[in-house]
Amino acid sequence: MANEPGSTLVEAVGLTREYGPNARVVDDVSFTIARGETLGLVGESGSGKSTVGRMLLRLIEPTAGEVRYDGRSLQNISTHELRGLRRRMQVVFQDPFAALNPRMRVSDILSEPFAVHGERCDTARLHEMLSEVGLDQSALERYPHEFSGGQRQRINIARALALRPEFIVLDEPISALDVSVGAQVVNLLRELQRRYGLTYLFISHSMPLVRYLCDRVAVMQRGRLVELGECASVCGNPQQAYTRELIAATPEIRA
Repeated sequence: MANEPGSTLVEAVGLTREYGPNARVVDDVSFTIARGETLGLVGESGSGKSTVGRMLLRLIEPTAGEVRYDGRSLQNISTHELRGLRRRMQVVFQDPFAALNPRMRVSDILSEPFAVHGERCDTARLHEMLSEVGLDQSALERYPHEFSGGQRQRINIARALALRPEFIVLDEPISALDVSVGAQVVNLLRELQRRYGLTYLFISHSMPLVRYLCDRVAVMQRGRLVELGECASVCGNPQQAYTRELIAATPEIRA
């Protein structure tokens, strides 16, 4: 069946994004992500990986190509249908502070996804959301500036999980955190995936981190996909010089 673990959930087909005649930031990128899988999308800054993540969610539109979600093209659906799909697709951004409204209490931040979709969220559900990411219920009445970077990112993760999505784009979610805090967040993401059967696109510049967290890895260089395969295979026997450079550029992690 289409919704069984291992079946294709997300498919990028020839994704291209241009910002002008000589500014092609993503060039004919294609890959699939299976249900329950974590695909790592790795490359240096400016390689186009975050643009790909945003196109998968239709936060920006491709110049060419299409995204298929659960077998259906996202390029040919109505605004109403896309709104319904937003429940199933979420994102966690790189900067945990910029992603939170500094004027809103955590209770309002976590309630916001429900309000957008015309649903009610009671206090018990808010407490459950905090517990899922390892935060105390006392956090509800506090503001983002009262938390550490790691705690803010946990709030972002809790918000992303609010409507029980299937697919989450993790856009360098620990790059703004120190190593030990980042490792804790990575382990939280792994636990949440096991608990809820989540599918991840994990965007990063770190090959060792991708190897630790991901099932497969797609390597991007200057907007193009240059290598794709199982993490153990790509990291253990990279076929491209650029991939070897990425592996050598970042130390092994201990998460």
